[in-house]
Amino acid sequence: MWKVQLFKLNFDDREVAAVTEVVGSGWITMGEKTKDFEGAFATFLGYGAKATAVANGTAALHLAMLALGVGPGDEVIVPALTFVADINTVVLTGAKPVLADCTSLDDWNIDPDDVACKITAKTKAVLVVHYAGYPCDMDPIIAICKRNNLKLIEDCAHAPGARYKGRSVGTFGDVGCFSFFTNKNLSVGEGGMVTTTSSELDQEVRYLRSHGMTTLTLDRHNGRAISYDVIRPGLNYRIDEMRPGLGLVQLSKLESAHERRAAVVARYITAFSALSGLTIPFVALGDVDPVHHIFPVLLPPACDRLRVVEDLKDEGVQSSIHYPEVQDFTAYRAMGLNETPLATEISRRELTLPLYPTMTDEEVEIVIAAFRRALGG
Repeated sequence: MWKVQLFKLNFDDREVAAVTEVVGSGWITMGEKTKDFEGAFATFLGYGAKATAVANGTAALHLAMLALGVGPGDEVIVPALTFVADINTVVLTGAKPVLADCTSLDDWNIDPDDVACKITAKTKAVLVVHYAGYPCDMDPIIAICKRNNLKLIEDCAHAPGARYKGRSVGTFGDVGCFSFFTNKNLSVGEGGMVTTTSSELDQEVRYLRSHGMTTLTLDRHNGRAISYDVIRPGLNYRIDEMRPGLGLVQLSKLESAHERRAAVVARYITAFSALSGLTIPFVALGDVDPVHHIFPVLLPPACDRLRVVEDLKDEGVQSSIHYPEVQDFTAYRAMGLNETPLATEISRRELTLPLYPTMTDEEVEIVIAAFRRALGG
């Protein structure tokens, strides 16, 4: 159906071999391969990071909330422009999400000034999202959290390897949360990672990940333990061994994949910069190294987005929206979430064009030509 998909896997025979190795080992639940992936990912981030692999990115967010003690009566400040998992995990702890707006129509990340305005006596934590792989302005956010004794959670689902002033995202907050969903930069199908520089929080997350148990099934299988204690109530958010096998291969490809993503984005910016009324965010970057998870644009105010999507579809080009307005979801419409004018405008005008590391020059040019025609340029 598609000449150019929104995303394609960056897989080859190395991923096949990795899964085959795990299956052939006879041990497919969380084990030694998971430990290897956790160690490699922690080393990749640096700065004393500790990493715990989990079932998915939403599990990572939920574990972060639980490990930091977020619960009923608390408020958590969350970006208004984000995937609903951030809001869901706050609500499922019994806490209340408070939405913070975007910085501007050129910088869609959370606005530190708006975060400061949203703090109340009930605020327990601030959650930031490094949208599209572009790091947030972390210095003022960290200062706000320290000044108000707030916990800081980084949603790094879009941003494995992104850096702010030379430091990896996922190492600034109390906890970092990564997703390895199919369309992410590091893709294993389902999977996630919880990161922290705190040994105490790392241990708490590990208890929460696996029923609060002191030993794992692998320990008992290998004769390192006979029984176990349960330190605290926990969940089963474990990952299986196939996904860390895939993750290790994907991690080895990540740098070259990011280089190709950056090259495609640069070509898009050159091709689209003269289109009347179109805004391309994150062009004027500060001291950050992004990883270009998606390529989002802001359509002209009077543009019919649905028509553009259909015109692209007619030419075989897939597109998407990141993200619909959270206040408009059925589950949250009656909650009375606060208004966020910039995020609302972005949600109603945003369009995401194809971007993936195996994208050919020919595919890039197909997207450029189709999008120009769709906008009448």
